[in-house]
Amino acid sequence: MDPCPFVRLIVESLALKLPQATRPAGSGVHPSTTPCFCKIRVKNFPSQIALLPLCSSGGDQSPDSTGSSAGFHLDSVLLRRLSGRPLTLRVSVYTGRMGRTCGVSSGKLLGRVHVMILLDGAESRPNVFQNGWMKLGNEPSKPSARLHLVVRSEPDPRFVFQFGGEPECSPVVFQIQGTIRQPVFSCKFSADRNSRSRSLPSDFNSNNNRGWMRSFSTERERPGRERKGWMIMIHDLSGSPVAAASMITPFVPSPGSDRVSRSNPGAWLILRPHGNSVSSWKAWGRLEAWRERGSIDGLGYKFELVTDNGPTSGIPIAESTMNIKKGGQFCIDSRIMRDSAMSSWLPLRGFVMGSTVEGEGKVSKPLVQVGVQHVTCMADAALFVALSAAIDLSMDACRLFSHKLRKELCHDEQDSSL
Repeated sequence: MDPCPFVRLIVESLALKLPQATRPAGSGVHPSTTPCFCKIRVKNFPSQIALLPLCSSGGDQSPDSTGSSAGFHLDSVLLRRLSGRPLTLRVSVYTGRMGRTCGVSSGKLLGRVHVMILLDGAESRPNVFQNGWMKLGNEPSKPSARLHLVVRSEPDPRFVFQFGGEPECSPVVFQIQGTIRQPVFSCKFSADRNSRSRSLPSDFNSNNNRGWMRSFSTERERPGRERKGWMIMIHDLSGSPVAAASMITPFVPSPGSDRVSRSNPGAWLILRPHGNSVSSWKAWGRLEAWRERGSIDGLGYKFELVTDNGPTSGIPIAESTMNIKKGGQFCIDSRIMRDSAMSSWLPLRGFVMGSTVEGEGKVSKPLVQVGVQHVTCMADAALFVALSAAIDLSMDACRLFSHKLRKELCHDEQDSSL
């Protein structure tokens, strides 16, 4: 199982040094209290925004504090396209607050810098393209602000998988290596609305596991107003189960509405085989999902690793929201979480996984990328495939209850409320 070459382009150690004469946000505002930020652009990628701390150290010393970093992921197709051609990274620095007021950008442009990047050989070795201060102004006779940044690249090889169809249609999963597509897993989806316990492996119903099951789930039976019992099993080419995603907590609408709320989310367990028995399983992760309110509805989610200390000691490693209409990318990346309160708890480093999720009502064949350092065998990869199926199916599970689901998601009975 060979990985695909990827390169991660990293922009970090960001800081801003203002000349004494600069008053970035108007009269009466001291530079040390004025927010500053930058927009980082690379062609064919969405721009990223990072806050810029102000630096007071003199000379060319490294800043005493730096802002959040930005990262761009370049796959093998883009690397081939860029072979022998420089890539330009543009950083625009602004003073004032981020966002827009009355349709007009609130920030005032202070200046721009450009860094030329040549990525030949970057898939096999790390490179540094810029490390230090850069002047923002073009007039040498005038004092100008300076931006500190480090721009570097590092190899980031990944295994790439893609579902051959929508997860609820029990498709084959292929590993992708360039133009080669090789089947590596098969999926079996089931939906039993009559009993949640039937969606779990057989040994979960034993007396020893019932209390453990209840600690992960929430008993809230609401006939005709819930989506439950969904499960997807991942099998290897020999037909042996290697991972599973099981809906442990039903998706139900909050009182007086037709949507799953954040205060009452549905949940999945991501399971791996445990022991020699084919019916013995152990929880690896827990995924919660809900539908966010707003001008544009979003699919909210939170994923945590399950520990041996019980369900209340899970380690959260991903939490975000994606657009219900457009879909998005489910991602576990320690660099993204570094600036959050979760960073100190992360047991995983670097890029862990990413999975595409199509918008509501669209055909979805998730494309899954997994960092090579997190895969020691096919069963490890299968866990991430099961997790990607769970987040994809959560888009359907969080569909408004005034809308019907497709028949594959309602095998045992069709409810008019769905």
